[in-house]
Amino acid sequence: MNGQTGEGAGSGAAIGRRPTNGARPLPLLLHVGSIVEGKMEALILEPSLYTVKAVLILDNDGDRLFAKYYDDTYPTVKEQKAFEKNIFNKTHRTDSEIALLEGLTVVYKSSIDLYFYVIGSSYENELMLMAVLNCLFDSLSQMLRKNVEKRALLENMEGLFLAVDEIVDGGVILESDPQQVVHRVAVRGEDVPLTEQTVSQVLQSAKEQIKWSLLR
Repeated sequence: MNGQTGEGAGSGAAIGRRPTNGARPLPLLLHVGSIVEGKMEALILEPSLYTVKAVLILDNDGDRLFAKYYDDTYPTVKEQKAFEKNIFNKTHRTDSEIALLEGLTVVYKSSIDLYFYVIGSSYENELMLMAVLNCLFDSLSQMLRKNVEKRALLENMEGLFLAVDEIVDGGVILESDPQQVVHRVAVRGEDVPLTEQTVSQVLQSAKEQIKWSLLR
């Protein structure tokens, strides 16, 4: 899904490890100490690869603007849309950032007319999910010049898709540093052939014209 290589640096270092040969990302190994006959013994446990179950962005009516599911918890679009309505109804009027819903852990935040959600299992570390949420939001804030609202997002959907793919691949967290994400998105955007860019611009222009004609 994502062919970029390299790892984050500094305090926002990459959480997963992206191999350079095109293989699936590797999870970090968790070292856990156990007591055996009064002695500490180190164990190496491999956590689940599928840390993130879904990334969602809804508008202030609870309608989907972006959704990416990484497993079959909600296998059909109908089930996904029902879940999204439920999650919106339970969260859009609260000041909390974390919720438990339908056996899942949900972290979320809002900006003007947008609601951002990252979904994990009920036993997932909320801090890991929050790192994904903050990285996505901060990356978009830089890309949209701090204008994180619906219209600006609709005009930059290609950048959104690229950013999400840089942060999460198949449910595996790859990156938590928004600076790295923005840099890679810019590089990948430059790699898109001119013909593809032209088609994308035409489709975007047509979509905007249809949207505004419906609002008149």
